[in-house]
Amino acid sequence: MQIQRRALRPHDVLIDVLYCGICHSDIHTARDEWKSMMPTVYPSVPGHEIIGRVVAVGSEVTKFKVGDIGGIGCIVNSCLDCDACDADREQNCQHGASFTYNTPDKISGGHTLGGYSDKIVVPQHFVIRIPPGADLAATAPLLCAGVTTFSPMQHWKVKGGQRVGVIGLGGLGHIAVKLAVARKAEVTIFTTTLGKVADARRLGAKEAVMWDDAEAMKRLAGQFDLLISTVPQAYSMQPFINLLKLDATLVNVGAMDALQGIGGLSLVFGRYSVAGSVIGGIAETQEVIDYCATRGIKADIELVRPDQINKAYDRVVNKDVRYRFVIDMASLKRA
Repeated sequence: MQIQRRALRPHDVLIDVLYCGICHSDIHTARDEWKSMMPTVYPSVPGHEIIGRVVAVGSEVTKFKVGDIGGIGCIVNSCLDCDACDADREQNCQHGASFTYNTPDKISGGHTLGGYSDKIVVPQHFVIRIPPGADLAATAPLLCAGVTTFSPMQHWKVKGGQRVGVIGLGGLGHIAVKLAVARKAEVTIFTTTLGKVADARRLGAKEAVMWDDAEAMKRLAGQFDLLISTVPQAYSMQPFINLLKLDATLVNVGAMDALQGIGGLSLVFGRYSVAGSVIGGIAETQEVIDYCATRGIKADIELVRPDQINKAYDRVVNKDVRYRFVIDMASLKRA
């Protein structure tokens, strides 16, 4: 379909989209799987892991010039004046952030349309600077999956010598492993896919454990300083809560529906916490991009053409991707 992007305002940047990652949130939205919480407004254009080239700037833009490479993550607008925005937490804007797709577009009207597109217009504040020399396609997933897993590590102050467990080895999980290993934490992966065990070690995890390995789960009880759950659907969390040290936290960054199987008695006796975290603000997104660039951290990706998106969606759901699909939007321009 044809998307009519708005004319540039003074602080706007026009991005020619080169690459856009496929996040599981795109699938949930396209298939209206979050209808009870965030119903999909059709026509829907997903995509919030966007890398592209600046092709035009508004008259008051100072952050970018034509020819620069910019990234757009999950947020394209917020009030920039509430307590949350003042604290660089635009994702928690008290007047409602505009996410990159499927939220009200407070500038142009209608609803926002994301990065599965040729071009996109975004205020300069919400565009991320991409360091020179970056692998553009493999950097795109860091704009969502990267900051989504980086932010809780920042908040809970993950450091060397701590034990960090990553629940689920997918698009978010594989980046979480790389980020935690970069902090010199001792990382354990929990997966339901036997074929990912070797991958976990390749990514830097010390150990990979199958969920149904009762002996391993018993051996690891009370061992972890932080658990990061990246699984996109609800599951019984109690077996993992049992792995926490006293006063430690399991933070959910994946499942958006009702959490399951949490025993109140176990929480009070261990003073355990079950928390949530959603993406990160613009400053933190820039921070993770720069952090990864200086350490050579990037996503493990498989490039697909736009005409392969439906098949890619099915493969994501079937856990058949290692580990993030990225749409080569530039293939449209080369065709």
